[in-house]
Amino acid sequence: MVPQPLPPCHASMESVQVFKDHCKMAKEFCDVKKEMALLEERKKKLMAELDDDEKENLDAARLEREFRELAEENQTLISCHNHYSEQLEILRVQNQKRQGSS
Repeated sequence: MVPQPLPPCHASMESVQVFKDHCKMAKEFCDVKKEMALLEERKKKLMAELDDDEKENLDAARLEREFRELAEENQTLISCHNHYSEQLEILRVQNQKRQGSS
């Protein structure tokens, strides 16, 4: 609500000037309130974007950690597979030697 000044006394220059000053200040006050409201709304939007970005960063960090863990597990499984494949081949050779010598 815009403050309404009392009408000036036209016989007094000082009264007219006070009236004009009041009108000017009232307009500036309204302009500042509008700008504050716009800035507050912009702040809310930026805060929401920041929250979204933080969530995305947390998700990305979690996915990176998960990827590293799975890659390590994969390497371990590959090593085990290679080791057991070698052992299997050794056992096959030994079995063939036994069957050949029987």
